[in-house]
Amino acid sequence: MLLDALTLQLGYNATLVAIGAALLGTAAGITGTFLFLRKRALVSDAVSHATLPGVCIAFLLMALAGGDGRNLAGLLLGSAVSAGIGLWCMNWLTRNTRLAEDAAIGAVLSVFFGFGIVLLTVIQTLGVGRQAGLEGFLLGSTAGMLYSDALVIAAGGAVTLLLVLLTRRPMTLVAFDPEYAAARGLPVDRIDLLMMGLVMAVTVVGLKIVGLILIVALLIIPAVTARFWSERSDRVVLLAGLFGGIAAYIGAALSASAPNLPTGPIIVLVSFALFALSLLLAPNRGVLAAMLRHMRFQRRVHLRQGLLALAQGQAIYESLTLRLLRRAGLLRADGVATAKGQARAAKALRDERRWEVVRGDVTQEAAAALYDGLRDIETVLTVDQIQEIDRRIDGPREVLS
Repeated sequence: MLLDALTLQLGYNATLVAIGAALLGTAAGITGTFLFLRKRALVSDAVSHATLPGVCIAFLLMALAGGDGRNLAGLLLGSAVSAGIGLWCMNWLTRNTRLAEDAAIGAVLSVFFGFGIVLLTVIQTLGVGRQAGLEGFLLGSTAGMLYSDALVIAAGGAVTLLLVLLTRRPMTLVAFDPEYAAARGLPVDRIDLLMMGLVMAVTVVGLKIVGLILIVALLIIPAVTARFWSERSDRVVLLAGLFGGIAAYIGAALSASAPNLPTGPIIVLVSFALFALSLLLAPNRGVLAAMLRHMRFQRRVHLRQGLLALAQGQAIYESLTLRLLRRAGLLRADGVATAKGQARAAKALRDERRWEVVRGDVTQEAAAALYDGLRDIETVLTVDQIQEIDRRIDGPREVLS
């Protein structure tokens, strides 16, 4: 069943949902990356919650006009207007009052969402139009999605993705360093507004699939996941789009392959699974990689201290140090250093004395700053510099006639 859904063999409606969700996930992942890099992740939460009053008002207007209150294009238009008003309110509060951005986000989010819930309750009591299923915009609902609905979602996601690709360079610059961007003559406020507008577009388009409560996860989690895999912004953007598309596609397939599984929450859970795997397995920033680096550092410290102890004739009691020395062939089972161990120990002690000279020489301040107790001095100084330090350590030698 799942294989059929993944290969688009489960039926027309499931195929529409999977393709539309994949496009939406890709657009959300790429768009959310700039929001994440700009350190404004919570803005997407405020924008998403601000869409609910627009959905309800649009439904009421279409129903009172005698039309189908659940027309998706009309509902998305209403949500876009409401989200735009919420975004404007948040920016106005941030710029014209002493409220911090997080406080403004909290105010807009709670007021707009509360107003939307009130309107939703009123709609259910009025009995106008076809209000059944309207609450699906909270958590997403793909049951009974029509071709026209899927086309609207796919087209919106594709257009948003195209706009992001066209404006990625200025948005990247503003996300990392708005002051530098302003110094180069870029209109930072307009680019910020464009960034928020793209987030609003993805939020509005994703209401039908993911819902206004969970769309923030599809915007932020893929970007955070991609950050584990790369340090370059262009690669992070591409990876975020890839992770968002994969999570949305697999989540839609899982929802279609089993009865009574909501599409939006499943997509979010798949996205979280990708995040958890990246958190553990990413090669540079993952937890496992960090543990391996710590273990390697620990072994280097124990080996270095063991060599210094051998060079000075001190007893070694630490079991890990003894085990590392024996494994490296530097120490025999009876605790006596091998020839190789004696040479390495003498070299380690000599290097410590060399570093003492370097750290006491004001002319070698840059080299002394690199001392960490483990670095080989040959990687910092030239052969001639090391020979000069050795002459200072050994002192003047008597010339024999």
